[in-house]
Amino acid sequence: MSKGNGAGAPSLTREAMGIREGLPLEITGESPEALRDAVQLLLDIESIKRTKHAYFRCIDTGNFAELETLFHPDVQVHFKGGTYEWRLSGKDEYVASVKQSFHSRTVGHHNAHHPEIDVLSATEATGIWYLTDNMWILDAKAFTTGTAIYWDRYEKVDGRWLIRDTKYERIYELNEGRDPEPRFDYHYLGKYGAKLQA
Repeated sequence: MSKGNGAGAPSLTREAMGIREGLPLEITGESPEALRDAVQLLLDIESIKRTKHAYFRCIDTGNFAELETLFHPDVQVHFKGGTYEWRLSGKDEYVASVKQSFHSRTVGHHNAHHPEIDVLSATEATGIWYLTDNMWILDAKAFTTGTAIYWDRYEKVDGRWLIRDTKYERIYELNEGRDPEPRFDYHYLGKYGAKLQA
C-alpha cells in the first residue's frame, strides 16, 4: 500500500472540499406532498445544472451581461492552476477579471461534465464538476490545456439558483508556446469579443 508522497492529505475528496450528503434522492412517502417534494428536488438539480452550463457558455462567448446574472453578489472565487492562483471576492470583481481573459485575442473551450449535485435545503446546494478545457492566448503565443475538479456552493434567491462560492483545483495542466499563431477557420471571440486597447 502506498504511503503517499509527503504532500499531505488529498485535497479533492468530498471531505476535504467540505461537501456533505444532500437530501435523499427518493420519494419519502405516498402522499401527493412527498411526490411534489421529490419532483421539486429534481427540478432544483436540473436548474443548478443549467446555471453551471450557462456559466461556461457565457465565458467562452464573452457574454458578460448574462454571465453576471449567474452569480450571487457576494460570490467567492478560488482557482488553483499549475501556473496561477486566483482569489476573488464579489460578483463585480470576478466578472471584471473574466473580461480581462476572454476577448478578441483569446479562444476558450470549457466543458463541465459528470455533475454531482447535493441539495441541502430549499435554498442551499453544492455541486462537484469535472472540467476539461483548452485556452489559447494569442498575443502571448500560449496554449493551456488540462482538467480540473470544480466544487461550488449555490444559493436560491427569488426562485433562481445562483453561484455563491466556486473553487477548482487542477488534475493536470499543460502549458505550451504556440508560434506561429494557430490559423482558426472560425474564431467567435475574434468576431464578437472585445477588442484589446492598443
